[in-house]
Amino acid sequence: MNARITKVSRKLYLIALFPPIEGFDDFISVWLYKGSPSFIVDVGPAVTVSQLLTALEELGVHGLDYVFLTHVHIDHAGGVSDFSAVFSETPVICHPAAIPHLIDPSMLWEGSVKTLGNIARAYEPIKPVCSGHLVNVEDFSSNSVVPVLTPGHSLHHVSYQFQEYLFAGEAGGVFIPELEYLRPATPSRFFLETSVQSIDRLIERDSRFICYGHFGMSQNCREMLKKSRSQLFRWERVIGEEIEKFYEEHFLTNCMDRLLQEDPLLSRFYELNPAKRERERYFLKNSIQGFGSAIAHP
Repeated sequence: MNARITKVSRKLYLIALFPPIEGFDDFISVWLYKGSPSFIVDVGPAVTVSQLLTALEELGVHGLDYVFLTHVHIDHAGGVSDFSAVFSETPVICHPAAIPHLIDPSMLWEGSVKTLGNIARAYEPIKPVCSGHLVNVEDFSSNSVVPVLTPGHSLHHVSYQFQEYLFAGEAGGVFIPELEYLRPATPSRFFLETSVQSIDRLIERDSRFICYGHFGMSQNCREMLKKSRSQLFRWERVIGEEIEKFYEEHFLTNCMDRLLQEDPLLSRFYELNPAKRERERYFLKNSIQGFGSAIAHP
């Protein structure tokens, strides 16, 4: 299957990748800015690198100034080694704590399989990246691209502001534009205060457009970030009210049932097709587990 290319503005493109997992279409965003500077944000998993390279070839992109990684989870950075083998002159900008995991991804792969199981296996393993390709974001300087450290979804998460665009990775959650569906991305172990501080940092940047890692764009960046912030506190309340049952069999299901009823940002969940609903059920449970672990073991 080929990637789907959507021209979002005169120079900005959304490249949708299609891993071989049912329900995972319209889920992984790679952003391309075909201007000065030229760059992409994230590269997707290893299994879809050929799709990304074909899309760039179709768009006439034979060189890039930068690759920006929001974080090194395998669905965002798993293909970076194969990608850098082709775009060997392009520096890969990432958080300093991510660099050792890219040079030696063995722990990253083991953690991915432990957390995601067959999903990780379908994404395929991340290969070692040559250290010469990697640039510590703290050493990166640009007149136009501003990195913003946004730990929360992961400790090594970085968002990037460019002109009126904010490339937020998963710092503002996971978005399905056509349904105005928004959910937190709070894998274990989650730290609410850290995540809220990161969202506040992004709100202060006052961008117009927010570009999500999952999935697509919204024209109301500040509004969407404020919704995400409020949603985190709503989840804290609901999961906190259920936390005494944390070790019981139905804890995750009970929390999910309540959140689907009480969180307006999830209200159109049942309009998803069955495969996408199954995907979202899986990640909702992951996020509830992360939230629950933080509340049960502060």
